[in-house]
Amino acid sequence: MRREITGFSNPTVKYLRSLREKKHRKREGKFLAEGLRLLTDARESGRVPEILVMAQARDPHPLLRALEQAVEASGGEIVKTTPDILSKITGKDNPQGVVGVFAEFDTSLTALDRSAAPIWLVAQALRDPGNLGTMLRTGDAIGAGGLILVDDCADPFSVEAVRASMGAVFTQKLARAPWEEFIGWLRGGEGQLVAASLRDAVPHRGAPYTAPCFVLVGNESRGLPEDYEAACDLRVTMPMRGRADSLNAAVAAAVLGYEVLASLES
Repeated sequence: MRREITGFSNPTVKYLRSLREKKHRKREGKFLAEGLRLLTDARESGRVPEILVMAQARDPHPLLRALEQAVEASGGEIVKTTPDILSKITGKDNPQGVVGVFAEFDTSLTALDRSAAPIWLVAQALRDPGNLGTMLRTGDAIGAGGLILVDDCADPFSVEAVRASMGAVFTQKLARAPWEEFIGWLRGGEGQLVAASLRDAVPHRGAPYTAPCFVLVGNESRGLPEDYEAACDLRVTMPMRGRADSLNAAVAAAVLGYEVLASLES
């Protein structure tokens, strides 16, 4: 179905704007993604928006046409509107001209196949959606199976996290669970839990990583709780040559992720 919207008070505009807020996303089970590249990544990963919102008189593009065809084939809705209304929907002064509404994914641990990849990323109490999106992007880059969010983390379906993922929210598996559920699931099968730590740690270079390896990072300001670190199979330390005593959580995940990748491929 195709239609045009020209009024700011249209109920669909209000609905789309509401998806920028966590409580409404949770209630509806939907989230927003913006930009032709990001939506193309979604389409190529087998995920098609239920609603596609486009700027009126947008220049034709083969990727946009492919996206429109996919939405029509799946029975979705295509909405054309003004740039001002798109800006209202996205909350950005210069929206990218195309926005999609997607159904949230199954984020249960039982939906994961730990044998599907040699590396998985795990974040505990990660609060910054930008860090969360960056970890998804890192996971895609290193061929990780996905990102497991432990305890109270930022919403992976927020506009900020989806944008920071650069499309990796569609290519990486996502799971959410409290620590007790996660560690029980992990110990129910194969899997090495690795964390950056100063407690009984070995250098991260040349450490005995084994697949599937679950790389765990903690909260941006507090790090990992001591008992969480104690539960790890391997604790590694990274050299800090300057005044800083720690790395950004997403950066630490990238450094460790690439080290694990190099070790498992050697």
